[in-house]
Amino acid sequence: MLATPAPRIRAVLVAPLCAALLAGCTIDTDPSADITRIDQVRGAFGPEFTVKSVPETGIDPNRLRQEQKLPDGVVFDPADCAKLAGGQPVPDDLQGNMAAVSAEGQGNRFIVIAMETNEPMPMVEPGPECQKVSFAGPQARGTVSVIEAPQLDGVQTRAVHRVLQTTAGGKPQTGQIYSYLAHFGNYQVVVTANPLVLPGKPPMPVDTKRAAELLTAGVAAIRD
Repeated sequence: MLATPAPRIRAVLVAPLCAALLAGCTIDTDPSADITRIDQVRGAFGPEFTVKSVPETGIDPNRLRQEQKLPDGVVFDPADCAKLAGGQPVPDDLQGNMAAVSAEGQGNRFIVIAMETNEPMPMVEPGPECQKVSFAGPQARGTVSVIEAPQLDGVQTRAVHRVLQTTAGGKPQTGQIYSYLAHFGNYQVVVTANPLVLPGKPPMPVDTKRAAELLTAGVAAIRD
């Protein structure tokens, strides 16, 4: 049964697409876009959701690079597809800011992040042979699968489904997360969605339709 990841599992699942925080920085890019407008996606959630906003803050590339690292000793299958499972490349001189909205309700957690960086972030293109990648090691195993992403004019999009199995305190744990990513110039919008653990209830299926719609709404908001 898949459930909300434990802290270590969730860090590995989410970090490849979610920037860590540090002090803000100034970036001179397209003045027509504004990452703080990501707050507009709050309107996509009804009263059954608990919604929080994260004000604009900075990105720490070193922490981001470290947190997205998979456990040591992991072997990939196919072997040439490690980049898909390992997340986005992080340039050494990356600087940037981010703002976000998180929402919990109906058995799901959604996080919508807008990022502005000093240079376009490279996007990993998996290719036809890397649509599903398995990885296994002494501490963890799992899969990363490419799934359908919204098609947006002038925007590069991608989506993946990650499943991670590991052991903590002698007990097996399994987590899953869906991640949707949009690139346009120096801007990115990231949406992650995963099931919550609710007392006395089985985990709910992830509402991937809502997650995809949030990606579209997030891009429209900051480009407005």
